[in-house]
Amino acid sequence: MVDRDSPTSLTRRRLLQTALGAAVMLPAAASAAAPAGFDEWRDAFRAKALAKGVSPRTWDRVMGSLEPDMSVFKNFQKQPEFNEQLWQYINRRVSDWRITAGREALRKNEALFARIERDFGVERGTLLALWGVESAYGDPLVQQNHMRPVFPSLAALAWREPRRRPYWETELINALRIVDKGWSTPEEMRGSWAGAMGHSQWMPEVWLNVGIDYDGDGRVSPFGRPDDALGSTAKYLVRRGNYHRGEHWGYEVEGPGGAVSGSRSYLAWSRSGVSRADGQPFPDSSASATMWVPVDGGPKFLIGPNFYAVKSYNPSMNYALAICHLGDRILGGSPFIHPFPGSERALTLAEVQEMQTRLTSAGFDTGGTDGRVGNDTMKAIRDFQIKSGLRPADGYGGLKVLARLRQGG
Repeated sequence: MVDRDSPTSLTRRRLLQTALGAAVMLPAAASAAAPAGFDEWRDAFRAKALAKGVSPRTWDRVMGSLEPDMSVFKNFQKQPEFNEQLWQYINRRVSDWRITAGREALRKNEALFARIERDFGVERGTLLALWGVESAYGDPLVQQNHMRPVFPSLAALAWREPRRRPYWETELINALRIVDKGWSTPEEMRGSWAGAMGHSQWMPEVWLNVGIDYDGDGRVSPFGRPDDALGSTAKYLVRRGNYHRGEHWGYEVEGPGGAVSGSRSYLAWSRSGVSRADGQPFPDSSASATMWVPVDGGPKFLIGPNFYAVKSYNPSMNYALAICHLGDRILGGSPFIHPFPGSERALTLAEVQEMQTRLTSAGFDTGGTDGRVGNDTMKAIRDFQIKSGLRPADGYGGLKVLARLRQGG
């Protein structure tokens, strides 16, 4: 991941969004095949990499015969657009599958999460939710089916991405240095189109500068056992997100939203008539929080520093809310008490699997019927909506889509 401490001063997703916008502006010819000039660029870039400490042996091993993966541009020119409302965004990420799988992941790694809480003070729910959203709790099928070798991607971006080329050059060098250290191999280093890798989707800069050898095997790795990935992610949240030990991220509340503005203590919020929606007291009345109403007429939240620590991982308020809420649900918390306007309940795991099965039978490829909703399933839903005349064709698999499928389309 990329964050505000990186040389670019950009967080991971903001950078990826910037690069995506730039990729869309590239001429179509750039996405078809590697144009002439890459070999010359590679020869010139070698001196820069070696000056940053990359050994000639590693350079030759990784870059000697490498071809750039120009599909990083083509694929993102063709990405479907999914315009989710906030309640849809939350429902898709805080799903039955992620809650159930998160509880199982906690059961299998109880000692690891207890150690992380002791060492870093980061709540297990937050880390479980990040793990579940970023890599489906390290499911190897995600690595196998949705990740690509990162060096061809990073080389393409370092060579031809027009707006943030120095950043991509730096990340390519960071990735080469990881190989140089013996922490990984070019074959193992598979990730997203932009080079984010492993259980919690590290960019090379974070792997190199924040990663820790938490399992004591002599190397730092976001792959394999989750110890390094989750321990290092906790360190990231503390060091770069200013995570506060012992504080919860925030709470759904009710009461006047404008009586007190700005950041105030929970005690001050209580005195202004704001209370937790579940009727429980605020555990730490001296901790500070701000009021946030994401959608007029929807649930209100008091959010504290640890909400913004999660947001440092991805600069989206919606993402942070989904992570924080998923973490609560994994640990036994309830759904939001006040619904979002126009929302519907999320499908159960069995209903999602039924929807995927029916879509597959109707000729729409969901990429599997395991109850997880990713881009393949969303595209299948949108194609079904278009064919069936369901509007809006937004790719959201809810009760309306399932009802139409049960009617035979």
